Amino acid sequence: MDEEVIIRRMTEADLDQAAELELRCFSVPWTLGMLEEELANEHALYLAAAHGEQILGYAGAWLVFEEGHITNIAVDPDTRRKGIGRLLLSALIEGMQGGGVTSATLEVRRGNTAAIALYASFGFKVEGMRRGYYPDNDEDALIMWSRFQETGMQNPNRQGG
Repeated sequence: MDEEVIIRRMTEADLDQAAELELRCFSVPWTLGMLEEELANEHALYLAAAHGEQILGYAGAWLVFEEGHITNIAVDPDTRRKGIGRLLLSALIEGMQGGGVTSATLEVRRGNTAAIALYASFGFKVEGMRRGYYPDNDEDALIMWSRFQETGMQNPNRQGG
């Protein structure tokens, strides 16, 4: 890539590209309207991975008191395995912690081994399952948690810390 990838807050100008990413990344994509509602949610944090004007990925979480709930991490299939998901998750964790979050949870498809490995590398552990969670194929969702204070993890990718 000619320019580096910048992680920044997602804006309304990013919504069309984020909706396109949803279609390319997920079998049950969020709609443009759903993304608009999420971006307007004062208890949510949404970040975009930008390469110039192009959005290569985005990540979002709800911040509810001391808990974060990661809603989505989407990376353009053409740019996967280049560290963009890791950059997004790292920045999302940092943003959640800056908002007072001490633990975070997410659901992930049981068969999504790449995502599970990414989350595990950030201290997330499987603590439950939602049977038949995904409506397109009734696949189970693993419920993963990371309790930042228990692991002593501030941000696993931060240098020197």
